[in-house]
Amino acid sequence: METGRNGSNGSEHRDFQAVNHPHAQQVVRAAHEELRQLMRQRAEVMKRIGTVKQTIVGLANLFGDEILSEELLELVDRKSGGRQPGFTKACRVVLMEASQPLAAREVCEQIQKRMPPVLLRHKDPLASVTTVLNRLVDYGEARTVFRENGRRAWKWVSDPEISSPDTRPAIPV
Repeated sequence: METGRNGSNGSEHRDFQAVNHPHAQQVVRAAHEELRQLMRQRAEVMKRIGTVKQTIVGLANLFGDEILSEELLELVDRKSGGRQPGFTKACRVVLMEASQPLAAREVCEQIQKRMPPVLLRHKDPLASVTTVLNRLVDYGEARTVFRENGRRAWKWVSDPEISSPDTRPAIPV
């Protein structure tokens, strides 16, 4: 019995479509390649944004926030007062300002110290932080490193020469 030809697994239908719609295949291949290229560009742009933000944050740490305009304070997530920054923003700020890679628990602790209301909405803050940190890796804004004890930590990507998320190196810290 040929399961691929009797339609039980749907392959006959897919084979029929592929054979009778070669132009559709071309369009899908072109769209796939364009999507991959755009994702690479997004990762590069996010890395560059991270570098510039980190430079601005460093200058503000050195000379004080008063050297930054209101708009710039908001862009680098340092504007005080008003509403609390979002959860992802909080994770970004903590990673960006860290001098070394941080474990998810350490990111949680920093958020708890600096912006406690952000954690109140989360049933399991550690799981939420881990999810956000992994997304930041996918966005090309952070990278995962492994500490000597084998545990994961995350580091803000500020160097445009750092490899893309598709080739994440495991670098011991």
